[in-house]
Amino acid sequence: MKLYGYWRSSSAWRVRIALALKGVAYENVPVHLVRDGGEQYRPEHRARNPMSQVPVLEWEERGTVRQLAQSMAIIEYLDETHPEPPLLPRDPFARAQARMLAEHVNSGIQPLQNATVLKHARELLGEGADAKWASTWISRGLEGLEGAAKPLAGRYTFGDTVSLPDLYVVPQMYNARRFKLDLARFPTLVRIDAALCEHPAFVAAHPNSQPDAPPPEKR
Repeated sequence: MKLYGYWRSSSAWRVRIALALKGVAYENVPVHLVRDGGEQYRPEHRARNPMSQVPVLEWEERGTVRQLAQSMAIIEYLDETHPEPPLLPRDPFARAQARMLAEHVNSGIQPLQNATVLKHARELLGEGADAKWASTWISRGLEGLEGAAKPLAGRYTFGDTVSLPDLYVVPQMYNARRFKLDLARFPTLVRIDAALCEHPAFVAAHPNSQPDAPPPEKR
């Protein structure tokens, strides 16, 4: 099994956490999103994902090479094919609530602050506009996520067991810190993030632990 990703891609990070939680061995294949204009635009990667994005999970099954893009699809596939530990509760309403929290990040925050959008904001609005853009939308999104998570949280985002939304919260909190947001307004998320960052699967999946991570002085 191969995972095409980038060390600091939050979408690839989510999948690394799932793979670590499930104990699935894989080969990490870096796709540099910045170097030479972005390796994700090369023909060989477009063949894996026409959206020119990471992650892409690739494996061989009964002599056929299979590929999946989009973190939510990949994670749910892994959860169905490697059911322990489960990332979604059994109850249909609870499952929908867990997906809802994950989608707060997946649909409501991350697409507005990904590298392509920020590059476009900088080109249209000038130098420094990208950071202001990202800070604005991350802040608004985390405000909504804080309100949605607070009544559902336990030790983690949805109760006391690691579940789907946790895989989305941790990378998003990392990005909030990258853009120097004041996180004091989001005490539930700060507490959850701190608890998750002690979990071995989340430690193993951290960007700084990846083989394509640059040395500390260049991050």
